[in-house]
Amino acid sequence: MSTIVLYSINRTAQTTVRQCLIPYSKGASRVDSHLSVFLKTSVRRLTSLPRVRWVPNSTGVRFMSLGTAGRTAPGRTRRGAVLVAGAAATVAGFVASATHFQRAEMASVIPKTEEEDTEIAEKCKTFMSPPCTDVKVLQQRKEEMCTRMEMLIMETQAEFCRALEEVDGGKFKVDRWERKEGGGGISCVLQDGRVFEKAGVNVSVVFGNLTEEAAKQMRSRGKVLKGKDGKLPFCAMGVSSVIHPTNPHIPTVHFNYRYFEIEEGDGTKQWWFGGGTDLTPTYVNKEDGAHFHNSLKEACDKHHPQYYPDFKKWCDRYFYIPHRGETRGIGGIFFDDLDSPSQEEAFSFVKSCAHTVVPCYLPIVQKHLNDPFSPEEKDWQQVRRGRYVEFNLVYDRGVKFGLATPGSRIESILMSLPLTAKWEYMHEPPKGTLEADMLEVLQNPKEWV
Repeated sequence: MSTIVLYSINRTAQTTVRQCLIPYSKGASRVDSHLSVFLKTSVRRLTSLPRVRWVPNSTGVRFMSLGTAGRTAPGRTRRGAVLVAGAAATVAGFVASATHFQRAEMASVIPKTEEEDTEIAEKCKTFMSPPCTDVKVLQQRKEEMCTRMEMLIMETQAEFCRALEEVDGGKFKVDRWERKEGGGGISCVLQDGRVFEKAGVNVSVVFGNLTEEAAKQMRSRGKVLKGKDGKLPFCAMGVSSVIHPTNPHIPTVHFNYRYFEIEEGDGTKQWWFGGGTDLTPTYVNKEDGAHFHNSLKEACDKHHPQYYPDFKKWCDRYFYIPHRGETRGIGGIFFDDLDSPSQEEAFSFVKSCAHTVVPCYLPIVQKHLNDPFSPEEKDWQQVRRGRYVEFNLVYDRGVKFGLATPGSRIESILMSLPLTAKWEYMHEPPKGTLEADMLEVLQNPKEWV
């Protein structure tokens, strides 16, 4: 099967694309039916893009943009995307690192997938609440990344909340809030439920100007930010959740997926994605750990084979409590400052991760739903929750950024804290106990896949 590669280069190749794609999709005997339909239905959209040409290659099907991520030049728009079909579902090239931050031209308007073509107003009816941004504004800007990301985080919130409600039997309290400096959010909280002592799933979409403290945090991560008259306009959005179950045999789970955009003094924009999903059990369960990590690995492998191993290590490093010499839990994946290989590919990866939240966690909840537990096991859970609080208040980057941002909603920022926790003086589990086994794993992170 020939490879079809579309590069955003020139305007003269549109006719060639029409001539080559349609016969190819009709006549290739070895092309599966799904790919054939994809090619037929994509011709009109793809060939309407400027600066496109068709180039044959070896195997698979790839549509690629030469523009890479990180920066948009004022007055210029580059349109192009990476769409992967059939057996060629891999993303070439990039592995994010803690210090990497690429700056290059990138489009702010990007073609949407067929899934996203569903009418925005209809999709919004399925959310826990109307989105933070007015629906009419979202419809007017439906191809912008900010709109696409807001729709994704609203969808993720609704999907996860409804899955938890079905298990617990309770209902989330939906709390809309506004930030006078710009933007707002939707906090969904279920408290004192049958299964979940405290469950929170928050969405926020905020904008304004970065404070010097927030800008300092970003510069410390290697970002070069050039404001104008001391101002750095920004837009930040994300979905964040922490679930604290009552039963100590059901693990705590956390996930967060976010998008950040900064406009510099000369009108250029820097953008990046970040996030991850991680598990914090009270007791070691190898099957649970394997299921959780395998689910995340499958989502990562759709985009690049190095994503899971690299982001797993990053997670172990990030969720580490130095003053205790232990990790917060058994990890998962974590990444930040993701601005490559393109905005479209980065968004596609984040979307895959967000869609994995329910299948990686809910089966574990169902498995332990009726596990009996003793007062001693509950006490150990309370001690472990104390460690959770220590990490979130002392080290978590999102909490620190939120507290440094004027107008932030403290209740939403501290939603991640458990309803109850415990700090025992000089607490150390006896050797040979299940509690000691858990501590050993936290002090020496292991491979679960």
